[in-house]
Order: sequence, then C-alpha cells, then structure tokens
Amino acid sequence: MVDILSNLSMGLQVAFQPFNLFVAFVGLVLGVIVGVLPGLGGANGCAILIPVTFVMPPVAAVILLSSLYWGALYGGCITSILFNIPGEPWAVATTFDGYPMAKKGQAGRALTAAFFAHAVGALFGTILLTFFAPIIAAFALMFGPPETFGVMLLTFSAFVGLVGKSPLKTVVATAVGFILAAVGIDIVSGALRLTFGLEPLMGGFNFIVAVIGLFGLGEIFLTVEEGLKLEGVKVKMKLSDITWVLRDMVRYKYEVVMGAIVGCWMGFKPGGATPASFMAYGFAKAGAKEDEVGEYGKGHIAGIFAPEAAAHGAGTSALLPMLTLGIPGSPTAAVILGGLMIWGLQPGPMLFKDKPEFVWGLIGSTWVGNVLGFLVVVAFAPLFAAVLRISFSILMPLLIFICAIGAYAVNNRMIDIWYMMLFGVIGWAFKKLDYNMAPMLLALVLGDMAEQTLRQSLIMSQGSLLIFVQPPIALPLVIAAALIAFWPAISALKARLRGGKAPAH
Repeated sequence: MVDILSNLSMGLQVAFQPFNLFVAFVGLVLGVIVGVLPGLGGANGCAILIPVTFVMPPVAAVILLSSLYWGALYGGCITSILFNIPGEPWAVATTFDGYPMAKKGQAGRALTAAFFAHAVGALFGTILLTFFAPIIAAFALMFGPPETFGVMLLTFSAFVGLVGKSPLKTVVATAVGFILAAVGIDIVSGALRLTFGLEPLMGGFNFIVAVIGLFGLGEIFLTVEEGLKLEGVKVKMKLSDITWVLRDMVRYKYEVVMGAIVGCWMGFKPGGATPASFMAYGFAKAGAKEDEVGEYGKGHIAGIFAPEAAAHGAGTSALLPMLTLGIPGSPTAAVILGGLMIWGLQPGPMLFKDKPEFVWGLIGSTWVGNVLGFLVVVAFAPLFAAVLRISFSILMPLLIFICAIGAYAVNNRMIDIWYMMLFGVIGWAFKKLDYNMAPMLLALVLGDMAEQTLRQSLIMSQGSLLIFVQPPIALPLVIAAALIAFWPAISALKARLRGGKAPAH
C-alpha cells in the first residue's frame, strides 16, 4: 500500500506539470466536443489526434488521448438528454429518462445528474485502476467464451425490467435487433447471409448508424409531424439543480453505486461500456419500488444515475486490462494501445517496472483529468442547456446535418447515410406503434458478440450445452440470468400466494 501511495504521488506530480495540465485541459474540451457529435466518438477522436502525439513526450501524449477519452465520456450524454440523439453508444440508455426530463423543462437537472453520476463512476474506476490492477487483471484472464456469453445472457436478463405493456412487442423488437445484427458475413464460416445479393449489405449495419437514425432522425420526424412543438422551450440552469441532484443521489445511492460497480466489472471486457449502461438501467428498474417502476421511461432521475455511472466506470476501468495485459477494454482504449505501440512501449506487467513514470503519470492524470472534466462540464452546462431555447425549426436542419456527418464518419461510406434515413423511418414507426426500441438496440449491439461467444463455446465443447453451466464463473452467471429473467413471474406468484395484488411490470 505504501508503494502504491508513493507511486501515485509521483504520478500526480507528473500530471500537475504545467504542460501536462494544459494538454489535459485541451484533451477534455476536444473530448466533450467529440462526445457531443453523434457517430464521431472517443475512438475516432483519439485516432485523429495520434499523428499529433508523435512530436510530444509519451507521457504528455497519453495524457492528451486519455483526457479526450474522459471528455467524450462526459460529453456523450449531452445530446442524449437535450435532443434524444446519443452522442456515444453507451449514452443510449440515458435517452430513456434524460430526454423526457428535458421535455418537462428539467434539462438542467438531468444534465447535472448525468455529470455527477459520471463523477462517481470515474471515482470507482480510478480507485480500481490505482489499487487493484494486478488482482483484477488476473481475474479477467479467467474469462473465456462461455463466461463472456454468460455476461451477455445476464445483460439481456437484466433488461427484462424494460418490458413494456406488451411482451409480444418486446419479443418482436428483440428479434428485429438480432436479425439486423446477423446481416453481413458469417463470423465463423465467412459465408454471406441475409444480403439478398446486395453488395452494400455485406458490411452489415453499424450500431452507431442505427442509433443515429432510430433516435435522432426518428425523433425529428415525429416532432415535424406533430408541428415542431419543441419550439420555444425555455431552460435555465440554476444552482438549485445541483442541490436537488445531490439530494437525489443520496436518495438513490443504491442505483448510483450499483451502476458504478456494474460499469467497473464490465469495463474489463471489450465494448463493456454499452452493455454496462443497459445492464445498470435494467437492474435499477428491476430493483425499483412498486410505485416507482412506472416512472422509468418518463423522466425518472435514477434512470440517468445508473447508466451514466456505469458508462464512466466501464470507460475508466477499460484502461486496466490495457496496461496490465495489453488487452483493451474499449475501442478507445484500443486506439490508445496502438499509440503506446507506436511510442515504443509494450503494455504488460513489465511496463510498471520499466516505465513507472509513464504508468503512474497516466494513472495520476486519470485522477486529475476526471476532476477537471467534471468541473468543465458543470461550468459550461448552461451553454448546452441554452441550445434548447433555439427554435426547433432552425435546429432541425442543423441536427439532420450533424446526424449525417456522424453516420458518414463511422466508415466514410455514403451508404451509411441512406441506412441512417432507413433507420429513421423505422424509429418513427416504432414510436407511432408504441414499440420499445431499447430491446432492439440491445440485440443489435450485442448480437455479434453473443453469437461469436456462443459458437466459440459450442465448438470448444463439441456441441455440449453443459459448457455454459461449468463453475466457477459461468454457472453463477447463468443462474443469476435465469433468476432475473423470471423474477417478474416469481414476484407475481409470490403476490398471488400472499393473496395480494401482483406488481405491475
């Protein structure tokens, strides 16, 4: 412990050097901008900046890239709350309650709640990164395809709490998501599937393009149809928003802490932030009091706390396996890993011994960057909220333009803009028919990973399903998934046996 504290002190001294502090601030501001723009994301932002880092010392370079990462994590929720357009994939779950709060005139409180939740997630993730790197890295090595599939199964089970009034509609939405995820090239055999002879479909549908279309254009189409009724919304940021949010954080401390823990746990695995935010939201709703369950999806502040704490916890802890094992826990961490290789640094246990000033400088900058990022977004939140004062008839063309840029930036393909428009029509239809888009999005984002781990596991076991119930990790995950999936039915049965009224879900 003494060694860790002395190393952390050295890292903080590195982070507080004037040039490194300036670099961190620049990275944070750029990260918030990158996070706000749909489709761009932290990974693309870091990739664009890597050539700039060639003329910088490695410590300052990694501080720049990691600070951009923290800024993107903070900024991803801004357009989710203000416009129902997720700036980052993990910010999708925030739209469920963040946007309804903004429509109620509580945009300032929703943004403040998201920023404070991010701060808690960052705190948990940074503590893990600082004090538990070797232990967590050894545990992460125990996860193979069966265990990863168990995590996917648990994520879907946690989403059972989001089932709307019609379970059939939820099943249909989930099936559509899986079908869309299957379009393209088979991950095992390499054969084409569901392309119907159309060459553009070979690449499949990108999740970010789908999110931009479903949420961004879908909401815009609906608003235009309803007569631009968002025009003239007035929002003012007040100091009371912070005091209200702090009270709510104390009231919903379980949801905040649970979200941060789920995020840190999921952060060790590739792409963990997005499923972590969905899982945390599902857990929060599943554990809500009976009279509060119906408030989720209508502007419940706990529906912001849980996924945002999970997203930042996952994003921060994603650096842990990258540094200790050379296995990035997120796309952005993968880009930073590429930067390390270019700078001549080899991630792994020896990095802590050979380049302690680099490793602990990065960890120290994580503390400084997240605190500085929190102050930056809270200080400038009124500017973000003030955007809602602009007439929607003026904002609409600008939003469509930004959505198109975001969709094109994913793969630099014109076809993705057409896909975005197609998903926009689907999103409009889903909203009109009262379908919940969340299960479809979850199936779309996790479909490839779930299928890959399922098939890898079956190949390992020569077709035996028993591989998914082997101890010590896969079995508890499957049991937990089964309990959560059937919990509504169990609760209804218990209520019937007690002679009470079954809870509504």
